[in-house]
Amino acid sequence: MAAPTEEHGLGEKTKIVKKVLKTSCEKRLVVILEKASLETVKIGKQFELLNCDRHKHLTKKFKKDISQYRPDITHQCLLMLMDSPLNRAGLLQVYIHTERNVLIEINPQTRIPRTFDRFCGLMVQLLHKLSIHAADGPQKLLKVIKNPVIDHLPIGCTKLGLSFHADECVSVRDIVPKEDPVVLVIGAMAHGSVDVDYTEKNISVSNYPLSGALTCAKVCTAFEEVWGVV
Repeated sequence: MAAPTEEHGLGEKTKIVKKVLKTSCEKRLVVILEKASLETVKIGKQFELLNCDRHKHLTKKFKKDISQYRPDITHQCLLMLMDSPLNRAGLLQVYIHTERNVLIEINPQTRIPRTFDRFCGLMVQLLHKLSIHAADGPQKLLKVIKNPVIDHLPIGCTKLGLSFHADECVSVRDIVPKEDPVVLVIGAMAHGSVDVDYTEKNISVSNYPLSGALTCAKVCTAFEEVWGVV
């Protein structure tokens, strides 16, 4: 079963949320995890999340470098982001854009599974059912939404890509606005850099290459310090 793509539409409730996000100018950090490796594969009678540790034997079948399939990177990034005081203060919104062009919205109240196996199971369920509901109600904690991602971002906000290869290296604190929303694009892949057409420019936040999870932690800490979240 192929992963869902941009052809899937939005429900009415999602459209309302989208409109609010686009017109709101309140301060918030929007993080987009780009090029996330979230792809399902059928093993026997069940579906699993494709990853380099468990599915090396499928290298010839997919004719791709199996080492690139690293859903653990997305898991680590989400743990850093969703557990942060910034998120608990209601100042963070997270989206995932996968290598297969699937766009996922994460509800700020979502608690990411602690273990990787449970995370994989959750992602398989999401990619096949297109949404994950809360156990105690109808609220959608994770859902596949319609591309492009720019349609879901606040109008007129600054959009920056984070890359070690960028020409400009800055302190994260220097890019934190006082009251306006800002979008940061962080790569969730094992190698390479993110190249998207909706950012204004790429910047580096360290003189050293950082993992996706460490970048997320560094960013959240800086925004918390500037915005007074303790």
